[in-house]
Amino acid sequence: MSSDQPGGGSPYDKPSGGGTPPNQPPPGSPYGGGPHGAPPPGDGDQGPYGRNPYEQNPYGQNPYSGGPGEPDPLAGMPPLAEPGKRVLARIIDIIIVLIPAFLLDWAAVGLQESDFSSGRSAVGGIFTAGVGFVYEFLMTRATGQTVGKRWMGLRAAMLDDGSVPNSNAAAVRAAILWIPAFCCSCVWFLVIGATVLVDRPYKQGIHDKAAKTVVVQTSG
Repeated sequence: MSSDQPGGGSPYDKPSGGGTPPNQPPPGSPYGGGPHGAPPPGDGDQGPYGRNPYEQNPYGQNPYSGGPGEPDPLAGMPPLAEPGKRVLARIIDIIIVLIPAFLLDWAAVGLQESDFSSGRSAVGGIFTAGVGFVYEFLMTRATGQTVGKRWMGLRAAMLDDGSVPNSNAAAVRAAILWIPAFCCSCVWFLVIGATVLVDRPYKQGIHDKAAKTVVVQTSG
């Protein structure tokens, strides 16, 4: 008697009808080729949508770097203020603030030299910080220009759209600039100037960073 199984042939033979062979994954199985054939060749590092997840941002700019081939972050903006003009504008503003602060200090402490000199560090500092804050806040909120900036052809502007700083931004700028003047005005303005010089790409001081503003030129 023959040992062949009924029907002849091995169960692993391909059926004559063209169906799916037994023990083979169906089309589209995650363990085999898709219904439209094998995926296109790649370098093995692409993400699920055919893009390397470590490549440049698909919307044109990588927000975490300023490498070659990326859009210029200053494109479309007015020219940033020159450091020398910013320094001169700040000196002008400091003088403008110190004059009324000095007069208020003089009136509050009195005409006696001993009393006047002893009150300068505390009372004068309070007046300087207060007058400076009010001056900077009101003028920045109104036009983006203090007297110093206007004379130097500069303007404070919101970083995102170039508009005049709103009340919140103007208050933040003024507070960071002038509140520390209560006790350490000279050192503090040197720190502000240093941060403007080293910052890239927008030349923002500490006050600009906090308020999300920049200082731009309004004239050549």
